[in-house]
Amino acid sequence: MKTLGVFAHPLRVKEALMTLSTALVARDPWSVVPSLGNLDAYIRAVQAIPMLEADEEQQLARRLRDQQDVQAASRLVLSHLRLVVSISRQYLGYGLPQSDLIQEGNVGLMKAVKRFNPEQGVRLVSYAMHWIKAEIHEYILKNWRMVKVATTKAQRKLFFNLRSLKHSFKGEAADANEAHLGRAGLSEAEIHRVASELDVRPEDVIEMEMRMAGGDVALEAPLDDDGDAPVAPVAYLADDGHEPTRVIESRARDWMASDGIRHALASLDERSRRIVESRWLQVNDDGSGGLTLHDLAAEYGVSAERIRQIEVAAMKKMRKALADAQAVDTVDV
Repeated sequence: MKTLGVFAHPLRVKEALMTLSTALVARDPWSVVPSLGNLDAYIRAVQAIPMLEADEEQQLARRLRDQQDVQAASRLVLSHLRLVVSISRQYLGYGLPQSDLIQEGNVGLMKAVKRFNPEQGVRLVSYAMHWIKAEIHEYILKNWRMVKVATTKAQRKLFFNLRSLKHSFKGEAADANEAHLGRAGLSEAEIHRVASELDVRPEDVIEMEMRMAGGDVALEAPLDDDGDAPVAPVAYLADDGHEPTRVIESRARDWMASDGIRHALASLDERSRRIVESRWLQVNDDGSGGLTLHDLAAEYGVSAERIRQIEVAAMKKMRKALADAQAVDTVDV
């Protein structure tokens, strides 16, 4: 090829590059495609690969179908890589790398080339769009969030159309100078409109809007700059109610509040039991009820100090009875 001058016309440069790309594709189809690691170079390279004429596309497709010609498949894939780049741009709003979207779209393109029937009377570009979008959709659903947000057909339809419909509603609101322009959520009328346009239930629209508005939350929050860990879901989602030690503690607590008290009181003589019950067990939540030391002193004809001493000794005896009973219960367990 004749060497181009430094001041060659841009059209001549483009024509020369197209001619060079055609020659390289004919000799080694994939030599003109750089790695997706350099996205700008990749896009420039695939844009420079010439599209196939209808007759040439049909011929290559028949060679692939009838002779399993790998070179024909490569030519068909290469000539449509620019289509994948174009479709991938429609999904940049999901926050995923375009190189990953292109890579998944290329998988869909190869599936389309493998299944393409040249006798159907359609061009490969029309047939491949469905396969390319299907692979990109699947990739987005798996990677947009840690938890998959759409599994059913209705949820998938909402996931890929709800955002654009919300933007169109905002545009209409701006034209009409509506007061709720800045509102993020959908009104009830808009929910029913979306449900009607996408042929889904209003409940599905509400659920998908909530899913898309939410975000991933780490189960265990990392430490902040001060070394403190904020409250994370693991702190309030953990269910330790069936943890063995908690079960034993709960059972012991229940026993202490019922059978344990009765067992401890049974270890006392009648007077000591009467004093403990009057001083502690007959008192209401509001503090009313029960008897004072002086009331009991008058009843038994002794001093209030003597009643206090009997109460202290009774409480000590009850604690020992409870401890002995718990020790026996622990051995049984």
